[in-house]
Amino acid sequence: MSATAGQAADGVRSLADRFGIEPGMVVMEMGYDDDVDADLRDALTDRCGDLVDEDTDEVVDAVLVWYRDGDGDLFELLVDALGPLADAGVVWLLTPKAGRDGHVEPSEVAESAQTAGLQQTSTVNAGRDWSGARLVLRRGSKGKK
Repeated sequence: MSATAGQAADGVRSLADRFGIEPGMVVMEMGYDDDVDADLRDALTDRCGDLVDEDTDEVVDAVLVWYRDGDGDLFELLVDALGPLADAGVVWLLTPKAGRDGHVEPSEVAESAQTAGLQQTSTVNAGRDWSGARLVLRRGSKGKK
């Protein structure tokens, strides 16, 4: 058995590990549709339990935002994601990979995140069709939600 919780016996990190999701975390999901990556959702729910929707009254540890070009204003969506987010929480912005329907240019992600008071710290391969950008509150942005 691997020494790190959630890792496969061969040491390969699971999707939940790559997203930093731990048991007991509350994860909110926004932008769900029939095109989301089921394997990613299954990995996250196996780790932390059911995902809550954007109508939750809970403080959340992470927000999973599925966003495609044409889904509306990305800045507004990110601001909405910040509402229930814990101070040390993270927003995972999931967008279709280049060449897929609904692809979002990285420059749009960067501009919208910065305007919302967020900064991108990393990206992950979030499945066959999706990329994930890890967004956190910029220093000094706390309380400016």
